Amino acid sequence: MRIATYEHQGQRRVGQVSADGGQVTAFALDANRAHLGALSLIERGDWNALPLQGQAVSTGQVKLLAPIPQPRRNVFCVGRNYHEHAKELRDSVFKNNNANVAAWPIVFTKVPECVVGPNDDVHLPGGITEQIDYESELAVVIGTGGKNIRKEDALKHIFGYTIVNDVTARDVQMRHQQWDLGKSFDTFCPMGPWIVTADELDGTNTRVRGWVNGQLRQDGRTSDLIFDIPTLIETCSRGITLYPGDVIATGTPAGVGMGLDPPQYLKSGDVVRVQIDGIGAIENRFV
Repeated sequence: MRIATYEHQGQRRVGQVSADGGQVTAFALDANRAHLGALSLIERGDWNALPLQGQAVSTGQVKLLAPIPQPRRNVFCVGRNYHEHAKELRDSVFKNNNANVAAWPIVFTKVPECVVGPNDDVHLPGGITEQIDYESELAVVIGTGGKNIRKEDALKHIFGYTIVNDVTARDVQMRHQQWDLGKSFDTFCPMGPWIVTADELDGTNTRVRGWVNGQLRQDGRTSDLIFDIPTLIETCSRGITLYPGDVIATGTPAGVGMGLDPPQYLKSGDVVRVQIDGIGAIENRFV
């Protein structure tokens, strides 16, 4: 199932999207629950029993929002999780990290307030950074919480998958060494266009691509992750309770702007499209 959060006729709704992505039908949720977006369904143990209401409407007639417009807490993110990406930034972003890329995952976070919708503008923070980069990523949405989740059990804890662009201010990231500030500027986490439930997508083997102004820059498969999705869930839950609705961005393939020769950072007017097979695409203009 595809679950979207959207605005229609001035109201926020959560709905079921048709298989072709062309229509959406609202779930019967009151305004308070709908305000939480798909999180309101994820937190329900019986969300499958929630009835639909009203007629289907075209997705072209609604404004798609991030499926979880504001996560309950920071988004978990993983760095250096594709071998070629680790190579392209080994002398910059990853210079001071363990040289053994398979030792431990690099985990950082983005604040909830940086999440925006799948077609919203991303704002360049002028005067603060001059090196804005894109990172096309598959994100895991936790359905069943837990602590010290075993790798063997991890896939049972997944509600579904969505797309994020882990937008990064490279100069700020390098300046502070800890990455949260360079990753968490307002609007720096476009998400969407919806969540595809885990029963309909094998997130462990899907294709992740990213374009800048129509030029393909990134193309990878999640089967090539250095740390696979079960390992990431096991790692993030070590001594830390994961909750329904937590989001884990799984890392980006090679081809980021910083890794090009010469580097090519984003500027006002650039458009970045991230597409993942089995989910769809998000597309954001940088202004």
